[in-house]
Amino acid sequence: MDDTMIDIQDVTFEYTNEEDENIAALRNVNLTVKKGEFVVVLGHNGSGKSTLAKHMNALLLPTKGKVKIKGMNTKNEEKLWDIRQTAGMVFQNPDNQIVATIVEEDVAFGPENQGIKPSEIRKRVNEALDIVEMKDYKRHAPHLLSGGQKQRIAIAGVLAMRPECIVFDEPTAMLDPSGRKEVMNTIKKLNKEESKTIVHITHYMDEAVDADRIIIMEQGQVVLEGKPKEVFSQVDKMKEYGLDIPQVTELAYELRKEGIDIPQDILTIDEMVVLL
Repeated sequence: MDDTMIDIQDVTFEYTNEEDENIAALRNVNLTVKKGEFVVVLGHNGSGKSTLAKHMNALLLPTKGKVKIKGMNTKNEEKLWDIRQTAGMVFQNPDNQIVATIVEEDVAFGPENQGIKPSEIRKRVNEALDIVEMKDYKRHAPHLLSGGQKQRIAIAGVLAMRPECIVFDEPTAMLDPSGRKEVMNTIKKLNKEESKTIVHITHYMDEAVDADRIIIMEQGQVVLEGKPKEVFSQVDKMKEYGLDIPQVTELAYELRKEGIDIPQDILTIDEMVVLL
């Protein structure tokens, strides 16, 4: 049985700038995401990570190469609806995804457009709000909620459509630290408890620590890939790409430079405490 959720084969994406020049935002990208996997894509601005995210939901189509979502080619227009049912997307700004004036109506918007019967919609709305821990807010006005709460409502709206995979395009970029924490806890819960395949695009290194796999993008290409410990222990390489590493990993790196014998693949404070 094929357990591939996303299959990106030799994908190049070009756009034309104001000077009529063709710019490649993605260049020969190959990437596979398995069902149930939690993959984090890192890279600084302009690295191509958001462009890659938009290919996973057929918002953009490759100039060259193929993108398949559960075996469906994104260039096949007849499959567009099925592709977007399979891979949901959560964006950076929750205000752009919230369409109704009451939370439960907003979460119901997607399933209503799918033509699902009202009793089933009610069930899905309650389930989705329960998962993101926002059930108590279902009669609230979204614009009165905090940034983190709004983003959780946007996630509930995607969840109500029952996708198997959710692509998060920098969902915490506009949030304060507590909002970021709320959203990250929700993302991890979706992966571990709801068995959703997660692709999380971010530039916050600490959000990648719990991933199954990390992909590093630079100038439209995948330049590094592996488990968090494998990727973050390559400190010099990460710095070369202009990326930070988790603070604890940085500390271990500096201690090693001073001759202290300490593993270089430490990612969390708890791991460091055990050693000291």
